[in-house]
Amino acid sequence: MRSDRLRCLMFAAALLSAAPAAWAQVAVDAPWVRATVAQQPATGAFMRLTAQRDLRLVGARSAIAEHTEVHEMAMQGQTMRMRQIAALELPNGRAVALAPGGYHLMLIGLKQPLRAGQKVALTLIFEDPAGKRSEQEVQAEVRPLTAPAS
Repeated sequence: MRSDRLRCLMFAAALLSAAPAAWAQVAVDAPWVRATVAQQPATGAFMRLTAQRDLRLVGARSAIAEHTEVHEMAMQGQTMRMRQIAALELPNGRAVALAPGGYHLMLIGLKQPLRAGQKVALTLIFEDPAGKRSEQEVQAEVRPLTAPAS
């Protein structure tokens, strides 16, 4: 009886120790969210993503916002424009920056103001070339409104 229990516990431990490697399909470096002021309806989330295989970032969600969109900022003539994009390509092994003034996540319909030092849970949604979707959880630090882009 004790031997069976020990084997069962060892099997469960092996599964749990292998799980993070299977789930960590994308390395997420320095995730952060910009703090807000009272009544501010939206903010940006930023990070650096490096996929272990060709993937696309197709969305995200967070309990702190009504919805989240993948956005890009780009110059159109003399004007900087921001727009939602359907997906952000993450080529195998190449770091892709989500940074102020470029690609980023927009957290829209904030349910509360965000203060520097808080942590925000984000769920990133990826899609592979065959159309199979997967998710990855990230904890992002809230940085001050004046935080530099790095």
